[in-house]
Amino acid sequence: MDRRISSLVFLLASFLALNSCGSEQVGAAKPSVDRPAGSPRTVRIERVVEMPMESLVEVSGTLAAYDVATLGLKVPGRIARITVDLGSQVQKGQLVAQVEEDDYRLRLQQADAAVAQARARLGLPVQGSEDRVDLEKTSTVREASAVLEEAKLALNRSQRLLGRGLISKSQMEEIEADFKVAESRHADAIEEVRNREALLAQRRTELALARQQLADTSIYAPFDGIVEEKQASVGEFRAASAPVVKIVKISPLRLRADVPEREARLVKIGQKVRVRVEGDPKTYTGQIVRLSPSIRQDNRTLLVEADVRNDGSLRAGTFAQVAIVLEAGRSVPAIRADSIRTFAGLEKVIVAEDGKAVEKQVTTGRRAAGWVEVKDGIKAGDAYVTDPGNLQTGQAIAVTR
Repeated sequence: MDRRISSLVFLLASFLALNSCGSEQVGAAKPSVDRPAGSPRTVRIERVVEMPMESLVEVSGTLAAYDVATLGLKVPGRIARITVDLGSQVQKGQLVAQVEEDDYRLRLQQADAAVAQARARLGLPVQGSEDRVDLEKTSTVREASAVLEEAKLALNRSQRLLGRGLISKSQMEEIEADFKVAESRHADAIEEVRNREALLAQRRTELALARQQLADTSIYAPFDGIVEEKQASVGEFRAASAPVVKIVKISPLRLRADVPEREARLVKIGQKVRVRVEGDPKTYTGQIVRLSPSIRQDNRTLLVEADVRNDGSLRAGTFAQVAIVLEAGRSVPAIRADSIRTFAGLEKVIVAEDGKAVEKQVTTGRRAAGWVEVKDGIKAGDAYVTDPGNLQTGQAIAVTR
């Protein structure tokens, strides 16, 4: 009996000891109510600065050749030679192609002979450029004038003789008829000379046409450019107006861009443009020179054209990103672009106030080279957090500049 009582007392004492030990371990795991929630986050701040910034409109556009000309034949014929090929650079006035000249040279000689013949019929030297004549000095008119003068003298004599009764009235009528015939022949002679003058003028025109056709057997470049396409070969017989080569002018290039209607009123002739193309780090410059008089109804945009200087690196037909400079650099409050957070269409920045992060909504404007204009929300001199990441309003911060 004593042994059982001793065993129960031992078990009871062991249970109490174990229970006391477990209670101390649980108490040690509880945090102290006076311990801080976490250490402040270190952030970098800068102040809003005043800096010059351009006002831009950024759109997309296409670079086109400034001029395009498809050179064709003005006269039919067989092509004797072509001096250019695809990609050839040509200068204004350079010979591009040549048609065989023999037929046109013979036509020129024929027209020249016809002019000489017409001049000879007018009593002019065969060679010469002066085609005016004195009618009374031509052989035809001189002959008719002499006959008319003789008939007039005969008429005057007959009138005197008739008054004396020395000739009959019938004889007088014959003499009067001869005089009228002489007058008619004199008028015909003058008309004949006039016709010969007109014929000479016609022959002169035919000579000029033959000379022009001979000149048209040669095709010359109308401007400095590059051959985009060769459309004929030596030995081909081509009709008049048939294309031979296509030339494009690529300096300057013609930039065409569509500006949205809401910004169209800001775009004016003379404003500068900056152009970037895919795969080329260089920025090209130009100037707006043409504006469409109306807004396009299908897409509500304004077509603008600018001349872009080309050093040979740009190609016609290239897609381009365009920045139209609406206003030159003007000092505005600006912050770094990486400090702005956007959510649900709202732009916000984080500022430091009393050691804590405070979120403020801002209104932004123009952008340039990693900087953004701030129109409202903060002002020049205010401190803001750069690259805020997931920093939240009310979070404790430690500032480093």
